[in-house]
Amino acid sequence: MKNFRDYTPEKYSDPSYKRIEEGIYQTKSPYEEREIFVTSLSFEMEPECFGEEDASPRNLTQIPIEGILDEFFVYVTDFYDQLNEKSETLCYQEFGSNNLEDIQKLRTIIGKRFYAVLYMSDGEEYYNMVIE
Repeated sequence: MKNFRDYTPEKYSDPSYKRIEEGIYQTKSPYEEREIFVTSLSFEMEPECFGEEDASPRNLTQIPIEGILDEFFVYVTDFYDQLNEKSETLCYQEFGSNNLEDIQKLRTIIGKRFYAVLYMSDGEEYYNMVIE
């Protein structure tokens, strides 16, 4: 995944979203009765990278997305299906967390790459996530 950028959807202008700081909003969780912090990003998948071989805006592959979720302690709160369906290269996703600090850390990938590197250990395949 590369070329991470801030994405501000129109829905963030709704009163149910409170701007906390640049690109970060507080709103009601779609999954439970609590307030959470959200941010939206656009990015490009890299089909030549491990785990992204069949990736596209309509097919966000599991390995790099799960890597982001695990690395930054966030979860997906909106998939932006309509935007991803229309786009040839740009992917859109909203991420949420109960903790503002996790969303702030996630936003440090703006302008960077995030990808998996395969390695073998004791005959088993594993991967590490890389940010550059």
